[in-house]
Amino acid sequence: MVFHMMKTTLNIDERLMRQLKARAAHEGRTMTALVEEAIRSKLEASDSIHAAMPPLPKFRLGRFKTDISNRKRLYDLMEGRG
Repeated sequence: MVFHMMKTTLNIDERLMRQLKARAAHEGRTMTALVEEAIRSKLEASDSIHAAMPPLPKFRLGRFKTDISNRKRLYDLMEGRG
């Protein structure tokens, strides 16, 4: 398996950076490894939240009130002139 690494610059709050350095030292890991793990975890959690969302409800509203290709009619309706 081939891994591609990319170097980047992040602006991180000083307090958070101190916590990151301390955690990395305590666990004997690199700060890069901890940041990658945190980002990966956040992205996976975000994906699972979106996947678990229920579908939007469907409504039967009857026939269309106007032809949406008629721009003048649409503007009249939006302006309350309908």
